[in-house]
Amino acid sequence: MAGNTFKQKMKGNSGAATPRGRYNLFAFIERKLALTGIFGEGIPVGLVPPFLYAALLALIYIWSNHKAENTIRKIEALQQEVEDIRADVTTLEAAFMYASKQSEVAKKIAPMGIEEIDKPPFKIIVEK
Repeated sequence: MAGNTFKQKMKGNSGAATPRGRYNLFAFIERKLALTGIFGEGIPVGLVPPFLYAALLALIYIWSNHKAENTIRKIEALQQEVEDIRADVTTLEAAFMYASKQSEVAKKIAPMGIEEIDKPPFKIIVEK
C-alpha cells in the first residue's frame, strides 16, 4: 500500500443511480450560490443553526415592529374619532341646555295655546 487515496466519483449519464449524498440540501445550496469561493471546502455546518436562529429572531423582530406600528396607527385613528365625538357631544349638550331654558320652552309651546303662568302657585285647602 502506497498511501491513502480518494475514490473518483462516477461521471457520465449511463442511467445508473447517482450517489445518495450528492443531492442533499447543503450541496444544492453550494452549487446554486457558488459558495466554494467564500468558504473554500464548503458550508460550515456548525454555523447553520446559529444563523437560522438569528434569522428567526430577525423575522420575529420585523413582525413585532410591524404589528406595533399598525397598533399605533389604529390608536391614533381611534383617538381622532373620540375627539370628534366628544366635540359633537359638547355641541349637542349646549343646544339641549339652551332649548331647555324656561324662555325657550315658553316660545315653543305658545303656538299650542299654552301660556306661561305669571302668578305663583297657591295651596288649596279642602275642609271636610
